[in-house]
Amino acid sequence: MTPLRLHNTMSGQVEEFAPLETGHVRMYTCGPTVHDFAHIGNFRTFLFEDLLRRMLRQQGYQVTQVMNLTDVEDRIIKKAADAGITIDEFTEKYIEAFFQDLDTLRIERAEQYPRATRHIFEMVGLIEVLNEKGHTYVSDGSTYFRIATFPRYGRLSHLDVSGLRAGARVDVDDYGKDDPRDFVLWKARKPGEQAWETALGAGRPGWHIECSAMSMEYLGESFDIHTGGVDNIFPHHENEIAQSEAATGKEFVRYWLHAQHLQDAVGEKMSKRLKNFSTLRDLLAEGYQPRAIRYALMTGAHYRSPLAFSPELLKAADSAIKRLDEFAVRLGPVAIDAKPPSEILQRWDGALRDDLNLPAAVGHLFDFIKTFNTRLEAGQATPDERAAAMAMLRHANRILDVIEFPGAVDAEVERLIAEREDARERRDFARADEIRQQLLAMGIQLDDTKDGPRWKRLR
Repeated sequence: MTPLRLHNTMSGQVEEFAPLETGHVRMYTCGPTVHDFAHIGNFRTFLFEDLLRRMLRQQGYQVTQVMNLTDVEDRIIKKAADAGITIDEFTEKYIEAFFQDLDTLRIERAEQYPRATRHIFEMVGLIEVLNEKGHTYVSDGSTYFRIATFPRYGRLSHLDVSGLRAGARVDVDDYGKDDPRDFVLWKARKPGEQAWETALGAGRPGWHIECSAMSMEYLGESFDIHTGGVDNIFPHHENEIAQSEAATGKEFVRYWLHAQHLQDAVGEKMSKRLKNFSTLRDLLAEGYQPRAIRYALMTGAHYRSPLAFSPELLKAADSAIKRLDEFAVRLGPVAIDAKPPSEILQRWDGALRDDLNLPAAVGHLFDFIKTFNTRLEAGQATPDERAAAMAMLRHANRILDVIEFPGAVDAEVERLIAEREDARERRDFARADEIRQQLLAMGIQLDDTKDGPRWKRLR
């Protein structure tokens, strides 16, 4: 069996993967900043991480995944203050929505979802270590990391920092690309801001220290994989490396993996700043199926290539899923103890082991389906061959998770109806309406009767 090979941003090469601990992968994934609903550009990255997680598990690894929730930063503080509520009150709505979106897109849950506001004193402790080792300075009550004390700064982003102006610093959570400056670790309280009383003074953490503190709290000072979008490479991940390795003297992460941007129709990165984004809720309201959205974002392009998002992409995804569903139906009832045909299995697995090349794997799968359909139409496929084909389809679906096998649709409908009833009991009528629209997109009409909800398939 060929080994799993992954592209490491640090080296710029595709490398054979081997975890620090035999059989166990420790992985950190940058999660959402919960100042608004996550958009589908974010979910392209989260689905790439779902692909990686599923592939690692399929390779037999135990996976411990940690995804942070950034629930304190400049935008959150401003929006909470404008609304006259606490940070916790402001972010709770978006955190709950994020988990609902994960479930809608069938993204496997990580083992831990630490919130920044729950780990303030771990961050303070890490900053104190950096203070003791001479990597920081204080200005106007805020503590900054001095980049000049970390000669390896810039390795991940391949950034030349030789012209760095000493003492130039930035204290906002989002700053210009290719702008290497001393970055803030602890921000002194400003008038009207929510703050924490600590040994560093009253204030709150900078954005970058959050991930270092939380990843090391749950995964150790060195771990296997750190992922995110390409926009995280600089400054966020570069700063994580600097503060973490300056504190511990150890290699922070062995493999850095980054997903490319989702783009709009004219090739611009999809982002809230450009206001050219859609949320998952927007797409569901337009009638698109969650399965089609998942499939489009996962298979439209290799994770390291930009992906142009369009209605045509979703239509093509919907058509592909229908072909997969129809093939499962055509295979009919089969034995459940069969093994996939070796040739297509090797091609599928081989493509995924080659830096998670899911588009290539899906191409091999559809070639197999086309050939096998010819045998079905000619009446040449034996029961054993049909069982083997179904085993291959189920094997592929452990990664794709988009195929509705015969009998599985009813179970999914009942699950969604139960979730809707729970939302109605909680008086979360917005979520209840979303589920109704999701069912409608699946071709299911839901009627509320005095005896409870009833559903039927639309022709």
